[in-house]
Amino acid sequence: MDTYLLTLWKSVPSGNIKQKELAEVLHLSAKQTTRYIQKWSTEGWLTFTSGLGRGNVSTLLWLKNVEAIFEEQVTRIIIEEPVELSSKYLELDWSLDSKQRLLNTFRSKFGYLQTSNDKLVIPKRFPFLTMHPLQAADVSSANIVANIFNRLVTVDEQSTVLPELAHSWDVTISKLRLYIKKDIRFHDGSILTAEDIVVCLNKLRNHPQFQELWAPIHHIDAPAPLVIDIYYPDGCSYCLHMLGTMNASIYKESKDELLGTGCFYVQDNLDSKTTLAAFKDYFGERPLVDLVEFVQVPEDFEIAYRSTTQIEDQPTFQVEGDSGFGVVIMNSFRNSAIRRKEIRDYVHYVIAKHRHTISQADSRLLPNHEGFLIGQSQTYTIPEVKRPEFSTPLVLKIVNYIQETTMWLKEILEKEGVPIELKQISFTDNLYDDARNQSFDLFIHGEIFEMNQNFSFFQLLKNGYSPLAAIFKNEPTLNSYLADYAHTPFEDWTALNLKVEKVLLENSVMIPLYYAKRQIPFSADLMNINIKHFGYIDFSKVWVRPNIE
Repeated sequence: MDTYLLTLWKSVPSGNIKQKELAEVLHLSAKQTTRYIQKWSTEGWLTFTSGLGRGNVSTLLWLKNVEAIFEEQVTRIIIEEPVELSSKYLELDWSLDSKQRLLNTFRSKFGYLQTSNDKLVIPKRFPFLTMHPLQAADVSSANIVANIFNRLVTVDEQSTVLPELAHSWDVTISKLRLYIKKDIRFHDGSILTAEDIVVCLNKLRNHPQFQELWAPIHHIDAPAPLVIDIYYPDGCSYCLHMLGTMNASIYKESKDELLGTGCFYVQDNLDSKTTLAAFKDYFGERPLVDLVEFVQVPEDFEIAYRSTTQIEDQPTFQVEGDSGFGVVIMNSFRNSAIRRKEIRDYVHYVIAKHRHTISQADSRLLPNHEGFLIGQSQTYTIPEVKRPEFSTPLVLKIVNYIQETTMWLKEILEKEGVPIELKQISFTDNLYDDARNQSFDLFIHGEIFEMNQNFSFFQLLKNGYSPLAAIFKNEPTLNSYLADYAHTPFEDWTALNLKVEKVLLENSVMIPLYYAKRQIPFSADLMNINIKHFGYIDFSKVWVRPNIE
């Protein structure tokens, strides 16, 4: 199926046209265009009569309705082939009517396959960036990591530490000793050892993005089989909780393969489809579904979680998921106007003044007039601030996934006399390019806390992937507050977090903007839908109600 031919059919009707114009439509060279025209003429799609002499007009006559023929072919592919093979054709340059018909056919097929396996089928708009625990800086990647790997412990919303790979532990003011469960298998069948854990944790604490967070840890060793000692002679009140984060997942690298111990393993990972299969030798409770399949779909395709069932037009029900919150962050250390507190205070005032209109940018967003700690932060007000003088525009970062919200921010700032220069950055660079991120004056940052709010807020301040890490590192006054965490009992962290939040607000470094929710449709035969890490469902607990006549 020729994408150039479909583009030409949509863009150029039968009639007179210069060959140069055809090349411009196709974004090809003159020689390439000539070659394609000859090919399509031979195949009977069109006739093309070249004008004689320089500048003379040529004539194109269509012999077949290209889009109708292609649509019929793709419809047959959607019906007959697996969805991961047919979804790529939806990305072609269709007319609106053809695209809608094809999407309707695709939706009717999506998730409905005759199979002996219970399968959860999930549309995905973009490929997963990574499945490595040390590189998972976005929520989609972290959600995959949560299912493939395990942590030594887990920390719930109430700050209770629960066993995972470790069954017990002893804590002193200078050392944490963990006792590991027996006969835990990696996905290749090998047995997890204490040495595997030591190697993995040392890679984590020496990783550039986590060195600051793990700085209190001086040494990790295995004094006996299935025993791990973690030493922090100067104190580290959060050591146990740190082991429950997604980045502290335990893995083993073997022959360029990343092995986990989780309840699912990666069966396939292609651009068109990623499949997780239940790990039958999992040390915990085996998942109730056999497969979780993420299938690539167009950006405008409805995201709905479905089972594989023979019942078509299965009704759905909605489950509300947390999409976190959004803030405006200002790089107060930059050698630009944003370093001046009166500039940041005025931007803060403008945001607070217009924050109630944020839903105009995205109906899923609710204005946040409080802070960053749900249930703990208090509503605050900011007095009117006089507009300072601006000699140069403020550089505002824009990323595709928050484009509409960023344009709203640009509009309200310019409305109040703040000059703005907009600069684009890719989603990947936004996650991983520290130097580039520090070249902007301000930007919107979306954040979803993992599970435990108190520790997640601290991670937002210290984690190297966080945009706040560079600010704290370059601002000695702010950085001094971080030293208190290692010596403050974890049960007292709420008060400490509120103290740091107040400093961020008073210095107009991080400004609350919105809360975000999303409604996810699930087919009615999916049972036990529970929201877990980063607002995603717990795949290990889902089961499919059988259709019994």
